[in-house]
Amino acid sequence: MSYTPTIGLEIHAELKTRTKMFCDSRNDPFAAEANMHICPVCMAHPGTLPVVNHEAVRHVLRVGVALSAELADYTEFDRKNYFYPDLPKGYQLSQYEYPLASGGELAGVSITRVHLEEDTASSIHASTSFDEAQDKSLSAGDEGGTTLVDYNRAGVPLMELVTEPVIHSAEDASRFAQELQLLLRHLGVSDAHMEKGEMRVEANVSISRSGLENSQRPDLRLGTKVEIKNLNSFNAMERAVNHEIERQRALLEKGELVSQETRGWDEAKQATFVQRLKEGSADYRYFPDPDIPSLRLSELPELSEEALRGSLGELPWIRRARYMELGVKREDAEAFVQDARLGRIFDSLSEILPQSQLPLASNYLANDVVALIRDTDNRDTDLLDISGHFVPRFASLIGMLAGRTISSRTAKDLLVKISGADIDPAAYAAEHNLLISTDTGAAEAIIEKVISGNAPVVADYRAGKLSALEYLVGQCMKELRGAGDAEALRDSLRARLS
Repeated sequence: MSYTPTIGLEIHAELKTRTKMFCDSRNDPFAAEANMHICPVCMAHPGTLPVVNHEAVRHVLRVGVALSAELADYTEFDRKNYFYPDLPKGYQLSQYEYPLASGGELAGVSITRVHLEEDTASSIHASTSFDEAQDKSLSAGDEGGTTLVDYNRAGVPLMELVTEPVIHSAEDASRFAQELQLLLRHLGVSDAHMEKGEMRVEANVSISRSGLENSQRPDLRLGTKVEIKNLNSFNAMERAVNHEIERQRALLEKGELVSQETRGWDEAKQATFVQRLKEGSADYRYFPDPDIPSLRLSELPELSEEALRGSLGELPWIRRARYMELGVKREDAEAFVQDARLGRIFDSLSEILPQSQLPLASNYLANDVVALIRDTDNRDTDLLDISGHFVPRFASLIGMLAGRTISSRTAKDLLVKISGADIDPAAYAAEHNLLISTDTGAAEAIIEKVISGNAPVVADYRAGKLSALEYLVGQCMKELRGAGDAEALRDSLRARLS
């Protein structure tokens, strides 16, 4: 029997603000010392009053504008009631009926809402006693024992984005989450490192029999929803979603029902496991928080859609499309969008070079320059200083390569030279006899020498082994000390050996 998977995502991202969501404690959940950035407000002492973080509200509204969502005029904060040791108030301040942003779209996926809430504290499950764990800076273990709570994260501003259940593969779900991460980093609202818990993805997965997509009954059209938590990487999310799809398929094939529940992801076992039955909104007993005044955002000019839109800059998907229109390969365009510094270098090159040379420049930047950066193991070297000598020198090198005055081998060597010093590649190539020789007589003499000295390779080429030709070209380039036109040599060898 054929089944259709349906996936919806709930994604939380810790926001980059100076202070926490409702108090003046520093927003630093990864402080070296536990319970260092806390105060009576985020510790829920009686009589304390929360104050809304204006910067966090602006961050979420900017995300909403980037997603083409509808921004709220009226909004309020609600108490989401549940008990857990890392929730000092016994409730979480969140938004229920009036989110900051509604609707919108990203990477072809429809958005339900984007709202603001506060993060919980961090639980540390230590295998030692309380005093020993303190001495070891709260080192965590998995053998059971003491559970400690670090409240540095309690009250940190947290954005939650909920998608519509319109995703139908784990790969598309991962692609959406990666595009959101890119947007958050571009806007500067979150670093969104999944491995640090700054961005946390939960996937709601269900499957249903194919052919029921238009059914009026959601249970038949979508199936029974299972939420998967503890997904700390995009790869883990893909594996967890695919596993859950197969687990539900196996249950239905055996005639069993899928329970609506919350499951975790066990990385070691590569399997989901039951955590608890899935709560509904009624279980949380939402009601407006009486201590926080409701907000009329239209009364704040700096939070108008026009003002927010002016702060977005060139959005990642617009930048990606612009690069590709210039002839850049998609994977190179993706690299320039992901690494803003590489993108700035390419943008500077595009102001110097003709468009016909930009694909060549892109290829060298995305491969050779990136490899050079990786080798130096220092991403803050002068190599990425676009205000310095590198970009115009690199543009000159690309122009020489496009004009076939230097070979690709020479270009790679010159790239190393100009990355470490303010060297004019044209002058250096001329001074060190690196320019492609125009002496056809000398080239023909080299070709004859290589052919006569490599009879077995010549025989291989004439027998149909085309790779043998490249060996002969390489030998000619070696004789010419890199100052040869590889394409011209290749053509001459073909003609000579035909």
